[in-house]
Amino acid sequence: MHLDARLRNGMTHAARDAAEAEEAGFDGAWTAENESDAFLPLGLAAAATSRLTLGPSVAIAFSRTPMTVAYLAADLQRFSNGRFVLGLGSQVRPHIEKRFGMPWSKPAARMRSFVQALHAIWDSWETGEPLRYESEFYRHTLMTPHFTPPRSEHGRPRVYLAAVGPLMTRVAGEVADGLLAHPFLTERYLREVIVPELRTGAERAGRTLDGFEIGLSAFVALDDADVEAVRRQISFYGSTPAYRPVLDLHGWGDLQTDLNTLSKQGRWDDMVGLVDDEVLQAMCCIGTPAEVATDLVRRWGGLAQRIRFNRPGDVPPPARFAPLVDAMRAVTPLV
Repeated sequence: MHLDARLRNGMTHAARDAAEAEEAGFDGAWTAENESDAFLPLGLAAAATSRLTLGPSVAIAFSRTPMTVAYLAADLQRFSNGRFVLGLGSQVRPHIEKRFGMPWSKPAARMRSFVQALHAIWDSWETGEPLRYESEFYRHTLMTPHFTPPRSEHGRPRVYLAAVGPLMTRVAGEVADGLLAHPFLTERYLREVIVPELRTGAERAGRTLDGFEIGLSAFVALDDADVEAVRRQISFYGSTPAYRPVLDLHGWGDLQTDLNTLSKQGRWDDMVGLVDDEVLQAMCCIGTPAEVATDLVRRWGGLAQRIRFNRPGDVPPPARFAPLVDAMRAVTPLV
């Protein structure tokens, strides 16, 4: 089980946070793409470290083209000496169309095509064969020597997909190297819903999940402030219809209806009180570092290969979780 840190947003803290994460014993570090670009800080992080796996969790695929992402990913893979992982997500239609001004249609099918196009581009660069990729969504048929990057001794980057619904989860199993699961998650939902959908996708593509990694952004709470932050975040996520299946599996579907009603009224503070301790504890590991470490391994051991500690709100520097890293290593061997 690999332990990953979250780098704070933007470029200001990227090098320091990455070096701190490596010193604290983390195995990887990820950026997010909300108020800043997800790729730029990773160059600074790569320069400041020597062993961390680095990647965006996630970069928004549909705000870009496969070609622009292929160049970015290849550059970071080469610069980091093979430590880069490309994490991609789709976002939702209003953001793609109204914020980024890009086309939206059939997101699962489009994501499949996006990843296939990436591989076609990287194959062309590696083999020198003509680039020939055409689908309903993307067309890449021009690549001349002048625009071909030098071959990398580190190979192509691994591609991980963020997925919530069954269609995108199957696509991850079909074409990706890993899944970045949403934090609004329970052990039961991962085991009973997500993993079977991944297997369905893999079988459809005639492959297995050998070597496939599931990465979690697991809610953890080491003090009362953490508990309150997680409860608030669960109330926010729980108001969204797309996440209702997680609640439905546990018989909590009415909570989604109530949270959604309050969200439409702008009653955000009132939503927090609807998340009772049963729901909170199903989604969050709470206690001392030793208690949280034991709970994380109990829930996710054998299911997930990567865990990132998720404390909603202001992102703390990686050193905040150094005691939890030590506790995890005391509970179970980490590779």
